[in-house]
Amino acid sequence: MSRDLNTEYQDTENRLYAYDFDYIHRDYMIKALKGSLRPGNALEMGCYHGAFTKKLLQVFSDVTVLEGSSDLIEIARQNVANEHVTFILDQFESATLESCFDNIFLIHTLEHLTEPQSVLRKVREWLAPGGRLFIVVPNANAASRQIAVGMGLIDFNAAVTEGERKHGHRCTYSLDTLEHEALRAGFQVMQRGGILFKPMANFQFDAALRAGIIDQAFFDGCFAMGMRYPDLTASVYVVCEA
Repeated sequence: MSRDLNTEYQDTENRLYAYDFDYIHRDYMIKALKGSLRPGNALEMGCYHGAFTKKLLQVFSDVTVLEGSSDLIEIARQNVANEHVTFILDQFESATLESCFDNIFLIHTLEHLTEPQSVLRKVREWLAPGGRLFIVVPNANAASRQIAVGMGLIDFNAAVTEGERKHGHRCTYSLDTLEHEALRAGFQVMQRGGILFKPMANFQFDAALRAGIIDQAFFDGCFAMGMRYPDLTASVYVVCEA
């Protein structure tokens, strides 16, 4: 079935594509992954509006972005406006890249793929010797999601909700299924973990932040808590080598 990537990122009547929480979350992704980054260049697969691209440019002087949505790539290009980034409009499944990369990032992207194994095997070809793949995905076992299951709002932890489906999600990973996906594609998993203990839904985080109920210190506490209890975090990640 063909997909319209210029539609999937649009907000719907009952669910935003990105919340304020998501942008704060990206800072903690960089914090969690920073110690495993390799010197050299970087490939970002999927860019949304370019917020994570900007964070990569704070670390790398040579960043390539591969994005399948023509709308998003134009938005990101305007938002980033940096001479050290190259944007490529193409589907992951059909893209042919001339360069190899020391760092490849699939940040909240793998769950959107119809055939993740075929894409991951292509990624192995794009990795430079000694390069690393960083995969971060929303966590099926996040504390907030398990609470939603208990409330009857979600059928089970790993369910793809209707709102997620409209935004292009095809799968909801937990830490064990994410690691299994990477291992099936022939990667070695060098590191695994969770990012930000998540006791509330995204919209609840946003409301609490606007009301002054929580602050940066609360997020720092959630990050520390997530290192202790990775299964209950907003996102889970693996760091891989070919």
